[in-house]
Amino acid sequence: MNTEEKKLYKLAVEHLNTAYAPYSKFHVSAALLTESGKITTGVNIENAAYGSTICAERVALFNYVNQGLKDDPIKCLLITGNTSRPISPCGSCRQVMAEFMKADSKIILTNVQGDYKMTTLADILPYYFTDGDLADGRDK
Repeated sequence: MNTEEKKLYKLAVEHLNTAYAPYSKFHVSAALLTESGKITTGVNIENAAYGSTICAERVALFNYVNQGLKDDPIKCLLITGNTSRPISPCGSCRQVMAEFMKADSKIILTNVQGDYKMTTLADILPYYFTDGDLADGRDK
């Protein structure tokens, strides 16, 4: 990892303790970096009504949108958790990533032991659904 990515990793690990996971005890944290150097973070937040739970990756991405950063492309998204191997985002998070990230955006999967795997959106979610798919459906 380069210096920027190490900074994201440190921030994500520090935020891991703020996850709200009283049911699963599975804490996840994410930090994203924009092209201009802005950073947003997120942690998973559980709910007794399990369907209302939200993952760390989506919290970080929604914070990106909420902070008005949509015109500042995402350079990198780092995800970490207390897992035995680098953590991987769920399918819902992958689709939300596709909404706001480019196909070649860097995604770093990590764990608190410092293991990591570099990948891209296209690698972890090939043939993802896009706004173009919606346009195709309206044209018929």
